[in-house]
Amino acid sequence: MFDANGYYIRLKDYAETIKKRTSFTPECAVTLGSGLGDFVKNMRVECEISYSELPDFPVSTVSGHAGKFIFGYLGKTPVAAMQGRVHYYEGYDIHDVVLPTRLVGLLGAKRIVLTNAVGSLNPEFRPGQFVVLRDHISSFVPSPLIGQNIDELGLRFTDMTALYDPEMREKALKIGENEHIPVHEGVFVQCTGPQFETPAEIRMYRALGADTVGMSTAVEAIAAHHMGLRVCAVNCVTNMAAGIDAHKLTHEEVKETADRVAGDFARLIMGIVE
Repeated sequence: MFDANGYYIRLKDYAETIKKRTSFTPECAVTLGSGLGDFVKNMRVECEISYSELPDFPVSTVSGHAGKFIFGYLGKTPVAAMQGRVHYYEGYDIHDVVLPTRLVGLLGAKRIVLTNAVGSLNPEFRPGQFVVLRDHISSFVPSPLIGQNIDELGLRFTDMTALYDPEMREKALKIGENEHIPVHEGVFVQCTGPQFETPAEIRMYRALGADTVGMSTAVEAIAAHHMGLRVCAVNCVTNMAAGIDAHKLTHEEVKETADRVAGDFARLIMGIVE
């Protein structure tokens, strides 16, 4: 059973540990997905803290996820960047999966930009392009709000009608237009992984209205929204989903595509954050 009180104490302890290392207070947080960690090169870094430095903190085991907090400035905006994340498929409890997101909220972040690498279910959304989320389907993974509610963090029953902030979403689309970066708007579905989805599953998700599919992000968006953060999520399309194109899916392809469009990604996220 989920120990809500123990979980909240852990969160506060982690926050106090970080505050002893740095007085930095973020206004915006950014979660960087597979192959997108180099974004921090654009920041004026004040402090770095590896997840492994925090006692019993969930640590990523996936290639392309450094697993550290980067505190610094993007332009004039104080930012907490999560360079890599942990996933449900790594064996972590869903509450641990969203723990870094909860922590940056507790440290003061008011906005969060979530990024991830995804497969496209929509033939018009091609590898190397981006999708800003207007909605998601999280029914295939456990909710991070299951168990006793932590009233200090948010409401027991949280409205999800406007989960993805309309103003931030519109800004992302406008930046894409101005910078000549291909940015679409769509619906994302989160699955557990770690296996890629089957063609039959992809057909089902398409029938449900999904445009992209991945193994993270939706649960983090729920946890952030529960805490009152304004949420924006941007997918980096790294491959076509199973059955859309006739080729074998690999994690290497995901990282290669993310590396190839890193410049466009950085300009897009910098514009949203600033």
